[in-house]
Amino acid sequence: MTAAAQEPRTGGPTSTDEATSRRDPVPASADATAVAPAAPAARLSAPRDGLTPVIDRIQPLLAWCEAAASAPDEPVAVDVERASSYRYSSRAYLLQLRTEAAGTALVDPVAFTLPTTLRTTLASREWVLHAATQDIPSLTDLDLVPGRLFDTELAARLLGMPRVGLGAVVEDTLHLALAKEHSAADWSKRPLPEPWLVYAALDVEVLVEVRDILAERLREAGKLDWALAEFDHLLHRDVTPKHAEPWRALHGLGTLRHPQQLAVARALWERRDEIARREDLSPHRVIKDREIVAAAKAAVASRGAFEQALPAPLRRKDAWWQVTRAALELPAAHLPARSEATYPPPHKLWSKKHPEAWDRYQVVRDAISQRAEDLEMPTENLLTPSLLRQWVWEHEQVGSEESVEADLEQLGARPWQVEQSGPVIHRAGLEHGFREA
Repeated sequence: MTAAAQEPRTGGPTSTDEATSRRDPVPASADATAVAPAAPAARLSAPRDGLTPVIDRIQPLLAWCEAAASAPDEPVAVDVERASSYRYSSRAYLLQLRTEAAGTALVDPVAFTLPTTLRTTLASREWVLHAATQDIPSLTDLDLVPGRLFDTELAARLLGMPRVGLGAVVEDTLHLALAKEHSAADWSKRPLPEPWLVYAALDVEVLVEVRDILAERLREAGKLDWALAEFDHLLHRDVTPKHAEPWRALHGLGTLRHPQQLAVARALWERRDEIARREDLSPHRVIKDREIVAAAKAAVASRGAFEQALPAPLRRKDAWWQVTRAALELPAAHLPARSEATYPPPHKLWSKKHPEAWDRYQVVRDAISQRAEDLEMPTENLLTPSLLRQWVWEHEQVGSEESVEADLEQLGARPWQVEQSGPVIHRAGLEHGFREA
């Protein structure tokens, strides 16, 4: 049995005396016998062991690894802080680690190269993260890759919890309020302010305890094996770009009707990306999506209209006009199409252009939504909408139950999802006019 399926630990650092020392006090009721609403969650305000110094050289990190190695079977709580709203890269600017044996380590991965000893220390452990898909790319860039993980956000989703942010999950499981006021801070700043470091330390302070409670809830709900399958999927899934042409992700692009306007938007996106990459700035700090779209819309009228649509503080407007003029002068054969070719076509078009596929989709979507509600989890965690749409697009006939399940598995559904979704899709198809092949 994997570590995720072991019995949750009891006792530990959430005992009453110790917890009280690191939580803000909650005023007692004046009348202890009166019936009152549930007390507000106690605020988790300081790390239980005090705030440790940031590790910015190898020796203190090796000491933490040595302490952690004394209990090699303990899970490790892991988190990273990025500066995506400020910087072009998604690199980690602070790495937070915690085991019970070693305590919390706040590591500055920019200051020095992480030693092989850290990778060795972490390699065989279960990593506990919240919203692992956000952090794994940054960890991979540091050559830190979990062999096993427990994602507390995904566990909360599978349990049907109404709120799955870290603060909400901590409050639900431990009745502690976790401050999140520095979540959007510029973590590339040096030195990092002490309040930010407290916030960062608290992000891993109780993560393993949350994991224990969620694991027990999953077990009681008969969902632990499903969770383990999903965690394993996170480790091995292929991460592909959302767009083959990334510029098409511009918000508001759909308001551009003329191919020349699209060509300008593409050229402006490429210039923004070049500047942002070179200066390590978030692209939106160079020029915002809506400003690119507005300038592209105005460019076909005149240079004056184009420059008026650009934000006033933008530097070197003449250079932006040069790339715009080059886009406007492209031959028709080089102009971009109105939409990126996708398979299957965007489902928003189905009701008008592919009404039969739309009718089939509504039938199976409603059936899957009802099954997800019965299982007390979000529909997208039972079966991803894109996978369901692809199955609908490719199947005018419902086929046998076995063929439905085989097709879902081929499209990437995990066995537990196939087991829960296949019969539902098959039955819904037969009951609503699908033909059985």
